[in-house]
Amino acid sequence: MSKRIIPVLAAVFAALFLSAAPAPAATASDKDAITAYANCPLERIGTQLVRCDNLTGAGVAAPFWIPEQT
Repeated sequence: MSKRIIPVLAAVFAALFLSAAPAPAATASDKDAITAYANCPLERIGTQLVRCDNLTGAGVAAPFWIPEQT
């Protein structure tokens, strides 16, 4: 019976102690998020939403009332 337990214990040990732990996620505070877009108004180019030269609309057509970037 002990010959059956050794491989099981080895597998459990490897699964518990040799697996990679998840890396901590880097988080930004709300203050950083607010100041990041303070000088970049939401605009559109054609039908695409743009903020700070980044497309933000995920391909959804921008409404007509968003000002067009010049």
